[in-house]
Amino acid sequence: MSDDFRHALRSLRVWDTDLPRFDPEGAPPQPLPLFHDWFLAAVAAGQTEPHTLSLATAGADGRPDVRTVMLHDADARGWHFASHATSAKGRQLAARPEAALGFYWPVQGRQVRVRGHVTTASREEAYADLHARTTGALAAALTGRQSERLDSPEALVAASDAAWRRAEAEPDADAPTWTLYVVEPAEVEFFQGDARRRHLRLRYRRDPAAPSGWARELLWP
Repeated sequence: MSDDFRHALRSLRVWDTDLPRFDPEGAPPQPLPLFHDWFLAAVAAGQTEPHTLSLATAGADGRPDVRTVMLHDADARGWHFASHATSAKGRQLAARPEAALGFYWPVQGRQVRVRGHVTTASREEAYADLHARTTGALAAALTGRQSERLDSPEALVAASDAAWRRAEAEPDADAPTWTLYVVEPAEVEFFQGDARRRHLRLRYRRDPAAPSGWARELLWP
């Protein structure tokens, strides 16, 4: 089995497609417009679920933790995602409000990395975020108990069915622990892959002395 795994692993190709060109000299002075451009390009290129991202936080013991979540917005305040404040990531962020985000769009050989301080949006914004989505998303939020120990799959089915019924009967129902988080970027890096491994990496760093508020620099791949 291990030989099969290694053979499969080493036989895989990376970016077996034409990759777009990226000219860092033409990049905007701030990272948000470039992120919007790259996101829309990923959508147009047919990238599956381009709005999913890896979210890294740190636990009380200092060990890193990572999971996949969904992007809810990216605006002048930062990158938005949501979860229950009582979840593992919610508790970690309450104790240490710093996070890193990672987007990977292999159709175009692109990555975007974001690091920064995390704040919480208002309860009104969290409520609006919760109800801007599907009935299934509301039902999942109403099910709650995220990251708690589950006794059996049957318990999840029963709780989920009850939450679905409530979401359909009460579309305005609230989930009090539902929280909208905003990562205020201190650094944003754009990575453009190259078939010959001459990858381009452009990093933006907060710099109050810069006219745009951001300093830009290229990094070795």
